[in-house]
Amino acid sequence: MLQVKNLSFAYNKTNVLEGLSFDIAQGEHVAVMGESGCGKSTLLKLIYGLLTPGQGEILWRDEQVKGPLYKLVPGESYMKYLSQEFDLMPFTSVAENISQFLSVFYPEQLKQRTEELLEMIEMTSEAKVKVKNLSGGQQQRVALARVLAQKPDLLLLDEPFSHIDNFRKSSLRRNLFQYLKEENISCLTATHDHLDVLPFADRTLVLKDKELVVDGKTTMVYESPRNFYVASLFGEANVLPITVLKSYADTKRNIIVYAHEFKVAKSSGLATRVKKIYPMRGYYLVEGESEDGKVFFHSEKILKIGTKVFLNVSIETINKRLREIN
Repeated sequence: MLQVKNLSFAYNKTNVLEGLSFDIAQGEHVAVMGESGCGKSTLLKLIYGLLTPGQGEILWRDEQVKGPLYKLVPGESYMKYLSQEFDLMPFTSVAENISQFLSVFYPEQLKQRTEELLEMIEMTSEAKVKVKNLSGGQQQRVALARVLAQKPDLLLLDEPFSHIDNFRKSSLRRNLFQYLKEENISCLTATHDHLDVLPFADRTLVLKDKELVVDGKTTMVYESPRNFYVASLFGEANVLPITVLKSYADTKRNIIVYAHEFKVAKSSGLATRVKKIYPMRGYYLVEGESEDGKVFFHSEKILKIGTKVFLNVSIETINKRLREIN
């Protein structure tokens, strides 16, 4: 099990991370989310041992993970780190890169393991292609297979699908995270993309202003966002006074409503004027203007600019969000 205790770090004199504490169980997949510059990549570098904590400690199975002040070569045998720089051998083949750290004394096992990983990243047909001739997305897939070759106990992924084509991402995500579950490999994924998180991560950590502000089950973090910042990490969200949604409400509090939680009506609800339309996959994201300001919502049908519509939110959603505030 990975344990992070009261972790702080500064590149110069100002802390980038401050007082972080959490743990990851064997086989657990944990996502780290937050705005750019919040310290996601720094956290992974600290855990891997590329940086030395200014305060606190990092433990794996009660043994301290040592940084560059104590180790000439960073990293531990049980841990692998996929950074945003792939660190591949450009003049050797895809298969040779993947099998680089596998033992040549067991050629059958080496061949079998390499083929297994080539299949997982969907690059069996490119096995003999030199890495320098691959696209950035293909190189990222090779780098991913290489860090998995020796079956680490803990895998650290920094934006692991950022260079990969959208049509390939979905299957690769499923292949990777299913593989990690089957092999009982712990995983910490730093990402901006909620599609890396919602279907796959057991827990989600949210960083903001140097601190860990949320640590919870992924479904709960998404369905019960603590504030607008957390909700916005998962898509378009709105903060609205409860009274504009339910005029009979006996509270003046605001609630968070995701764009997809609005239902468009013709006669009653939050009066909104359509300002902009963004075609999405199977629906339209609409930017509207209400008396309380800008509001984003989804529509199954295209709406004309300037049209007046009414937005409603289910009472179940409202009651759930009100309970979260309490």
